[in-house]
Amino acid sequence: MRNLLVALLFIFSVSLVYGCDMGGNKGSMASTAGSKAAEFSLKSVDGKTIKLSQFKGKIVIIDFWATWCPPCRKGIPDLIAIQKEYKKDVVVIGISVDQEKTKADVPGFVKNYGINYPVVYFDDKVVQDYGGISAIPTSFVVDQSGNIVDQHVGLVSKDVFVNKIKSLLKQK
Repeated sequence: MRNLLVALLFIFSVSLVYGCDMGGNKGSMASTAGSKAAEFSLKSVDGKTIKLSQFKGKIVIIDFWATWCPPCRKGIPDLIAIQKEYKKDVVVIGISVDQEKTKADVPGFVKNYGINYPVVYFDDKVVQDYGGISAIPTSFVVDQSGNIVDQHVGLVSKDVFVNKIKSLLKQK
């Protein structure tokens, strides 16, 4: 029994640090770094249509996440802080991969966490266009020209994003 408990704690710890398995999408995610970010048009939690092209000229952090994912929840305060600190130059877009069972929880979750950036609902096309999301959180950094310059699977520290943002702003 003790070994089972240790194994379960280890698995939970790994998922907390590295991400939550999405299931169904086996194999590794295709790298999209260095390619043009795929355009999308997705419905937000407040009923608006959000398009990536709306943010041309800005740095965009695209974050695939879900309400039930512990590492996703842990990373949200950092994304909120980045959006607040760099609002002139950066926009974070949260793409919720919550499905039927938890999709209705998203608007309340956004409100309770005080999320200050657009949160949209995924569709199969955006998942495929971004290489097939096999674990969350998965994030992409898109430069001011619309190119994917960074890609992360699992929880990323705020410093990683901030360093990339600062580097991109210097190139501007």
